[in-house]
Amino acid sequence: MLTYITRRILYSIPVLIISSFLSFTFVSLAGDPLGQLRIHPNISQETLNNLKYQFHLNRSIPVRYWFWVQDVFEHKLGKSLVTLQPIWPDIERTMGHTLQVVMTAEILALILGVIVGIFSAVRQYSVFDYTFTSFSFLGLAMPVFWLALLLQILFVDIYLKWHVRIFYTSGLNSPHKGAWSIDRLQHIGLPVITLCVISFALYSRFMRASMLDVLNTDYVRTARAKGVPEWRVVMRHVFRNALIPITTVAALNIGAVFGGAIITETVFTLDGIGFYFVGRLQALDIYAVMGYLLITSVIIIVFNLVADILYGFLDPRIRYD
Repeated sequence: MLTYITRRILYSIPVLIISSFLSFTFVSLAGDPLGQLRIHPNISQETLNNLKYQFHLNRSIPVRYWFWVQDVFEHKLGKSLVTLQPIWPDIERTMGHTLQVVMTAEILALILGVIVGIFSAVRQYSVFDYTFTSFSFLGLAMPVFWLALLLQILFVDIYLKWHVRIFYTSGLNSPHKGAWSIDRLQHIGLPVITLCVISFALYSRFMRASMLDVLNTDYVRTARAKGVPEWRVVMRHVFRNALIPITTVAALNIGAVFGGAIITETVFTLDGIGFYFVGRLQALDIYAVMGYLLITSVIIIVFNLVADILYGFLDPRIRYD
């Protein structure tokens, strides 16, 4: 197992290097990184020349990329080209908010999706199955931004008509309120619901399909023929094997949701890393943008590695040597 993990990590290094270099190249070619500063009346040409020299903007892209890699390891992603402030404190703050929303939504979606998928497969073609199948298709077809806007309109109307504050429709609570206070939960409730609905639709459909595949296998029919109780057949023989496909889907989806939270955080003006990325991209702050892209790439690689490791625990037939 240790050899396998080490090998996967070593395989991930060149992937991370190539992807980060391509991202750095495309972001650098997107426009003038000093454009926002050139229009500022209080910034002289001498200051712009000093910034160009300090950030190596007068060098080729491969050379600039090499200096950026040094800043990543030596100065925690370096400084912002626009604000001249360290990037890591902003990344650390916003990433904490995003992880709180994304992980809460994914845990809820996984639990609900697995439970609903199991019951839909066991009670195939029942009213329960048809109801949640329709709901799942609706969730898969619904754009994230549209669902977010609908939830905003709904809870604004509730507050205006009945003066009942269930969820806030934008922003985060004050820092002194605490990361898991009632006020914080009211602020992140709608973003969590938005992401949870989309992920739940995906997980429930995959879990149902996976359960149906395993339910029709020979060893399940043999267990039933031997008189094993139905609940034991489902939970011991079917459930564990059916979890293997959902593990892959969940690992890939968490990375995708983390990157896709840009839309949700923008709609709800949530102080997350996606909202931070949009602001830095508009300002063409290439080093802040690269900080976001690097963090997202690492998260996707890590969750893929976690999924591969979980395979060995779910299916003993899988060997890593």
